[in-house]
Amino acid sequence: MKKDKLPQDPSALNKVTREVCYVKDDGSKYEQSLSTGWKVKADALDEAWKEINRRIEDARIAVEKGEKSPVLFFMELNLMDFPTLSGYTGFWKFSIKRHMKPKVFRKLSEKKLGIYAKAFKISIDELKSFDGKNIDKYTK
Repeated sequence: MKKDKLPQDPSALNKVTREVCYVKDDGSKYEQSLSTGWKVKADALDEAWKEINRRIEDARIAVEKGEKSPVLFFMELNLMDFPTLSGYTGFWKFSIKRHMKPKVFRKLSEKKLGIYAKAFKISIDELKSFDGKNIDKYTK
């Protein structure tokens, strides 16, 4: 691609980062150039964030209804999956799934709650008291 054809479309990340691309200069030699973004990539990124936000909201609602424990909400909020959370906590995947049940979560020891709190970078009290309603504190 010629240097003058390199897309400079605005995206959610254009104030944060730029992408290094290899382009041809006027003499047909390759050189590095910076792009603020491509519309196609920006659209894909926006869709990905919509999906992430939907999953966080679904988890919040499940906690609010009493169907899931706060572990699910904070796992989604921190963009973690089971293997990632398992790596941070040392808990097995099936244990984490059990801890997402409100009845099981309420019986967790302070030590286990502390492990989760450390992984989510919150206090034990914040983890225990999250009811799905005070979300603004965590999403800003």
